[in-house]
Amino acid sequence: MTGTTLDDYTDRYARRVRGMTASEIRALFAVASRPEVVSLAGGAPYIAALPLDAVGEMLGRLGSEHGATTLQYGIGQGTLELRERICEVMALSGIDAACGASPEDVVVTVGGQQALDLVARLFLDPGDVVLAEGPTYVGALGVFQAAQAQVAHVPMDDDGLIPEALEAALADLARAGRRVKFLYTIPTYQNPTGVTLTEERRERVLDICERAGLLVVEDDPYGQLGFEGEAPAPLRARRRDGVFYLSTFSKTFAPGLRVGWILAPHAVRDKLVIASEAQILCPSGYAQAAVSTYLGTMPWRQQLKVYREVYRERRDAMLDALADLMPAGTTWTTPGGGLFVWATLPDGLDSKAMMPRAIAARVAYVPGTGFYAGGAGGGNMRLNFSFPPPERIREGVRRLAGVMEQDIAMRRVFGTVGGAGVRRRQGGSDAPGPDLA
Repeated sequence: MTGTTLDDYTDRYARRVRGMTASEIRALFAVASRPEVVSLAGGAPYIAALPLDAVGEMLGRLGSEHGATTLQYGIGQGTLELRERICEVMALSGIDAACGASPEDVVVTVGGQQALDLVARLFLDPGDVVLAEGPTYVGALGVFQAAQAQVAHVPMDDDGLIPEALEAALADLARAGRRVKFLYTIPTYQNPTGVTLTEERRERVLDICERAGLLVVEDDPYGQLGFEGEAPAPLRARRRDGVFYLSTFSKTFAPGLRVGWILAPHAVRDKLVIASEAQILCPSGYAQAAVSTYLGTMPWRQQLKVYREVYRERRDAMLDALADLMPAGTTWTTPGGGLFVWATLPDGLDSKAMMPRAIAARVAYVPGTGFYAGGAGGGNMRLNFSFPPPERIREGVRRLAGVMEQDIAMRRVFGTVGGAGVRRRQGGSDAPGPDLA
């Protein structure tokens, strides 16, 4: 066979593969993991904050004393013990039996990513539209792309998703004859912005979706990592019908175990299990037992407080460094929890074009373009504060500010740098309305 690309299998791939592109974040890992680089790019939790000796002993016992069951096949929905523990965890956020949360309607998944993929498999046909905040989680964009769906971004501000913009997007898409399947949202300590949807807006968003007959997929990996009091109750704690609640233990325990879950309307539960069995047969029994034992025998509520204190200190270190070191014209969000700050660059700078110079200066971040389906976000960047210690955070911001100052100086002398020059609105969108891509 002769071809025009390095991939001799190009003409054999399924149509859904043709648009696949590498994640902006994954592409950075090779360089961001070098010890000389200060990485503000990833979203890794600070696992060293765990009592690792005790966790190690627990994991060893699971293999030596219970290996005959933990290392065996299991059921596709996940163990009943873990699903009961998950309901205990959700109850902390207000999702309890009173609002219909039951172990029978929980499906255990391989991290939050499989939960997203299962929802997409069940509901998305090629050409369907998903509404999502602009910007939104890059991993969700990859899932929707693989399902051959299109994403219409709904603008945000410092109070989260803008309800009027959601109504306008639904009206515009209805006039265009487009079929919208669901709203995907991260309402609490959002990735990538760190912004939290306000109490008042949560009710308005739910009302809008209910009137439109629109399903809501609520992704909540960070809701228990608040720094300033309790987070607003999740959407699922307010409405049970039409709201799918997704979460994971990756941010509150250990991402290496890859354990997440979906709380779904009862009618959908069986289809989620069937779809999961087709993908993975069953989630890891050992990983499930590890999470169940951790929740049943260790002070995990106290560990949440430890994570909150560590991340609050690092959030404050980042905000202080940004205030002290960033060039004029730079703005950023002030997250009340989670792992991320979303920065807006001075007019004319382009975060993607600037990345090679940042890597040369030994600092990494994620360009804002990775969080939009249509390539917007060049005037933004996501900065992670959960993993580096405070002194490394400040050093990373210092290096990044130096790169930005150089680009600003180059722009003064030579004009626009890297093709930038469009002034981005707060939240990173270059244009109002739904950015359909």
